Amino acid sequence: MDSQRNILLIGLLFVSFLLWQQWQTDKAPQPVATQTSVSSSTVAHDHNADVPDADTDAHVPAESNMASKNLITVKTDQLEIHINPVGGDIVYAALLAHKLELNKNDPFVLLENTKGYTYIAQSGLIGRNGIDSSANGRAVFTAAKTNYDLAKGSDTLEVPLTFTAKDGVTYTKIYTFHRGKFDIGVDYHINNTSAAPLQVQMYGQIKQTIKPSESHMMMPTYRGAAFSTQDVRYEKYKFDEMKEHNLDKKTEGGWAAMLQHYFVSAWVPPADQQNTIFSSVSTGDLANIGFKGTVQDIAPGATANIKAQFYVGPKDQAALSAISPTLNLVVDYGFLWWLAIPIYKLLMFFHSIVGNWGVAIILITLTVRGLLYPLTKAQYTSMAKMRNLQPKLAELKERYGDDRQKMGQAMMELYKKEKVNPMGGCLPILLQMPIFIALYWVLLESVELRHAPFILWIHDLSVQDPYYILPILMGISMFVMQKMQPMAPTMDPMQAKMMQWMPVVFTVFFLWFPAGLVLYWLVGNLVAITQQKIIYAGLAKKGLK
Repeated sequence: MDSQRNILLIGLLFVSFLLWQQWQTDKAPQPVATQTSVSSSTVAHDHNADVPDADTDAHVPAESNMASKNLITVKTDQLEIHINPVGGDIVYAALLAHKLELNKNDPFVLLENTKGYTYIAQSGLIGRNGIDSSANGRAVFTAAKTNYDLAKGSDTLEVPLTFTAKDGVTYTKIYTFHRGKFDIGVDYHINNTSAAPLQVQMYGQIKQTIKPSESHMMMPTYRGAAFSTQDVRYEKYKFDEMKEHNLDKKTEGGWAAMLQHYFVSAWVPPADQQNTIFSSVSTGDLANIGFKGTVQDIAPGATANIKAQFYVGPKDQAALSAISPTLNLVVDYGFLWWLAIPIYKLLMFFHSIVGNWGVAIILITLTVRGLLYPLTKAQYTSMAKMRNLQPKLAELKERYGDDRQKMGQAMMELYKKEKVNPMGGCLPILLQMPIFIALYWVLLESVELRHAPFILWIHDLSVQDPYYILPILMGISMFVMQKMQPMAPTMDPMQAKMMQWMPVVFTVFFLWFPAGLVLYWLVGNLVAITQQKIIYAGLAKKGLK
């Protein structure tokens, strides 16, 4: 197999892989739906009937509608959070260090509750004495003030919300924020001053309006739910699946999340607690996924503390792993995760040294090409030997004509005599393909590369080159590589013409690739050209060409 065929093979394999990925994301057959949403009457009879299912302001007394408009604002160095006193839900979350657009000051807003779109994090207490339920509505909390700021020199900020029930029991819902972090502690302190025992159960759910995927073939990103249990470390749960079937998974620990490109929100209950991971789709195409904790019994005169963690922020693997050992799996590298993880770690290592993600990608490329150099040398040596054997192979074809069996035996004897491996040129390409796909997913999933500049006109390595300079340079480098390689004498004219068009075809495909990936491919081609010159010079001294 000659080098031009290798180039064609890797192109077809990679494009086919992308097409398959996108088809799996958007077009894979789903079970035939019996309904597109779950009505309120249906919800009332399912296993999540006790969890409030309607919008934040629904099923609350008229006076609570006023409270829902008096949002509590919390600001840290990383987050701006708005909390609705009705239920104490997080209805807005802006990531202050992550801008919506490059070179603009507006922060990226992950959670919001607008007229046409809902993406909020709800939590409450349900059960026999719950203060939040689908039947009785939500608790209306009060706070000492409406604005809280993380003070300079402080690493922690607590925001207490209080509610006194009709029986005199006091419930305090405390949000705890930390400097430099995106995870938020949510604690319920319950002081049972009544004469009767209480029984409550904490829940947390993420509610999001179902919207179409924004991915395309070159950027097949996922938007939807995911969860983890003690039996399933990580599993995506698409919106279409949520419409068909409500989750009801009992587990120790676990978590429930909503994912999108680069960002995630997740409820993480205590790891040593028995929880139920649930989901539903409510009226208006609102997808819900969350957890219900262990039922807590609180004796008269006793106190209790019930807690969970909520994460709202970027897919930062270190931060996510610190919360749960499996939460970092939301950075989804696909079936090549085992290869992508060391590539990601190596990329992070190089960046820690050079401080530029583009240079780190170049160093990754040099490392990969360097490790594969012995195989690359063997590939070109094998191809050169195969070209030198073409006259003898032509003689065998004339001698044996259409007798394929004898022809095959004679070819194998010739290969053995000349010490030629006809498949020797395939191994490097088979190794490069998974490395390339793994790096593709690393660049696609790593939030560190979002808005990361390189040099000159490349201000964001995670999106396509705005002026298409890198793809054009990549195409030129492919053309140079092609011209350096001797054309196989047995190649038919049609195949030769296809090879001549390959640089053009690849250039067109790479126009939409992230600039970081094109940079990897371009530098790889430049290294390959240098290696070809060195290898061909050595082969020429041995009489091979």
